[in-house]
Amino acid sequence: MPIDSADTVQVPAGSWTFDVSVGGSEHGVPVLLLHGFPQTEECFDQVLERLHEAGLRTIAPRQRGYSPGARPKGADQYTMKHLAEDAARILDALEVPYAHVVGHGLGATVAWHFAAAYPLRAMSLTAVSFGHPSAFGDAMANDQDQRQRSRYLELFLRSGEAEKALLANDARTLLATAPGGGIEALTDEPTLTAALNWYRANLAPGGEGLDCPVIEVPTTLVWGTRDAIAGAAQAKGTAHYLRADYRLSEVPDGDHWLPLRAPAALASEIALRTLRN
Repeated sequence: MPIDSADTVQVPAGSWTFDVSVGGSEHGVPVLLLHGFPQTEECFDQVLERLHEAGLRTIAPRQRGYSPGARPKGADQYTMKHLAEDAARILDALEVPYAHVVGHGLGATVAWHFAAAYPLRAMSLTAVSFGHPSAFGDAMANDQDQRQRSRYLELFLRSGEAEKALLANDARTLLATAPGGGIEALTDEPTLTAALNWYRANLAPGGEGLDCPVIEVPTTLVWGTRDAIAGAAQAKGTAHYLRADYRLSEVPDGDHWLPLRAPAALASEIALRTLRN
C-alpha cells in the first residue's frame, strides 16, 4: 500500500547503521538519493514529494559520517569506494536489487562511483551539479575558472583549521554555505569533521575521488547555469566519460542547490529517466 510520506528507519549495513528516509509506493520503482556536503537527505524533501506523486519509491540515506551510527574515525574511512559500498549495502539491507541513482554535489561523485562499481545495480544515474569526477579533475587541471571556484578546498583540507573557521560565531560561516537542507546537523564538530573527511579522503593530493572509470549507465547531468561551485567546463566535459545514453540538462539561472531551488525541474528529470530506462 502507498506510503503518504517518508519515514526514517534504521538500516544496518556492514559494520554501520544508517538513518534512511524511505517513502513513496511500497511497490514503486526504487530511486536512491545521495546527498552531498553540507546537507543531509533533508535537501531532497521537496523532490521526494514529487517523486511519490509519480508512484516511485524513494530511499535517501544520511550517509557515512552524517549518520551517528556510521561515523568511523580517520579520513581513510571516507573514500569513494567506502561511500559507494555503503549505498550498495543499504540497498541489500532493504532487499532492493537495483535502483535509479541520484546524487547531488559531492553526493553526485558518490553516485558516479556507484554507477562505475555496480553498473548492473544502477538502472540509471541522475547527477546533480557535479559532472563525471574525471571531467571535474580535467577542469581543475586545465580551467582557471574552475580552479577559482574550488578555492574553498584549500580550507576544507586543513584538519582542525577548517572546523574552527566554519564553526566560529555560532557556526555562522557554515550555515551560510547552503540554503538549509539539514545543514544544522553539521554544527556538531564530530559530525562536521566526518563530513569534511569526504574531501580529505578523496580530493587531497593523491586522493582517488576524481579518478573514475567511464560510465556505461544511462545518465542525465542536471546543472544550473549560475552554479558558483561547479562550472561549465566540468559539465561540458562529462560527455567524454559516457558510453551510454547521456543528456546534459541545463537549468537556466539555476545555482548549485538545485534540490532546494528547483525541485520540480529536478524531479521531472529523475522521473523522465525512470520512464526511459
